[in-house]
Amino acid sequence: MKKTLSCAEPDIARMKRDLAALVAINTENPPGREREAAELIATLLGDAGFDLSYSEYQPGRTNVIAVLNNGEGPCFAFNTHIDVVPAGEGWSSDPFTLTERDGRLYGRGACDAKGPLAAMLEAMRMLAAQRETWSGTLMGIFVADEESSSEGAKFFARDTPPAIDFAVIGEPTANAAFSAHKGSLRPWVRVEGVTAHSGTPDLGVNAIYRAAALLTMIEEQHHNNVKRRCHPLVGSATLTVTRILGGHADNVLPGACEMLLDRRMVPGEDEAAVKQEIDDLLAKAQERYGVRASVLRYQPTTGGATETDAGQAIVRAGLEACRANGQPEPGPFGFQGGCDLVHFRSLGAQGIVIGPGSLSVAHKPDEYVPIDEFVAASRIYRQVACAMLKREYAR
Repeated sequence: MKKTLSCAEPDIARMKRDLAALVAINTENPPGREREAAELIATLLGDAGFDLSYSEYQPGRTNVIAVLNNGEGPCFAFNTHIDVVPAGEGWSSDPFTLTERDGRLYGRGACDAKGPLAAMLEAMRMLAAQRETWSGTLMGIFVADEESSSEGAKFFARDTPPAIDFAVIGEPTANAAFSAHKGSLRPWVRVEGVTAHSGTPDLGVNAIYRAAALLTMIEEQHHNNVKRRCHPLVGSATLTVTRILGGHADNVLPGACEMLLDRRMVPGEDEAAVKQEIDDLLAKAQERYGVRASVLRYQPTTGGATETDAGQAIVRAGLEACRANGQPEPGPFGFQGGCDLVHFRSLGAQGIVIGPGSLSVAHKPDEYVPIDEFVAASRIYRQVACAMLKREYAR
């Protein structure tokens, strides 16, 4: 008779302690200061037998990398981010003290993404305790700066990373599996004018008026072209304006006006081609209305769009694990925003995004993670890792 290996169960009290300790370390970004939290993560995983290392792209902006080699097989990585958005005002309790009430755990980062992080730590410890159930290399890659421009993940991807076959990214998805996400480009565009005394505006060129003509063309480009590019999981591509700056004195005709464009890309769009479309739009504005405009720079973002095909083994394993652990609608779905999956896909890894909590409460006062989802996530993570760390998936 075939012997059945029992699975360790998550230690719920330990998970709560870990999350409380992580929430208590202020990693608001800006400025980030992830080092202290990275050291806590290293301590927790070091006790479970993982080899630990740090990498910094700036002082205090620290990634922590955990590795457990367990024989022949593929490399599987857990990833999420250490930083959180600023707490802001309006909280019912201290945002840096984990508070339990009504079956929920409240605190900044409780779902985005220290809750997924704590659940990953528990899954990694369960896997380390039962090495006979899997074979290969297990990694935890916990990075800085995802909330701003993903500099931590980008640094890891550039810094001679190991070959990673599979990755699960932790973000709040209510424990459903997401296999695609949008990407973003944010060009700062400068529209030129000619300054003059505001009492004699005909002697100059009002850059704000010129910018208004360009704004109309941007809106037309979105409605007539960009938004028609649809993806079945993430929806439509978008182009909009999120910031505008113009003028320097009350009585001076503005000689320049700057605007920040937000271009959301869907999987399959080419970043270089999208940049060329923006340049072509500015050239058309000059031809049609005499608008002199140029891209000053591209503001850093989390990165491009990506997708893992639904037929990939890790997508199937993720759907099965989510369904088996209480999620009746496991996906696959797609993020409207971005995340660090794209950087692991750039390394050749097949990956998905799963985590407890909801984006609807992330980045807000009284952010929380439901306790049942939090605990279930640790089981989901373990199940997906076990499914992929089998010899039949070895390269």
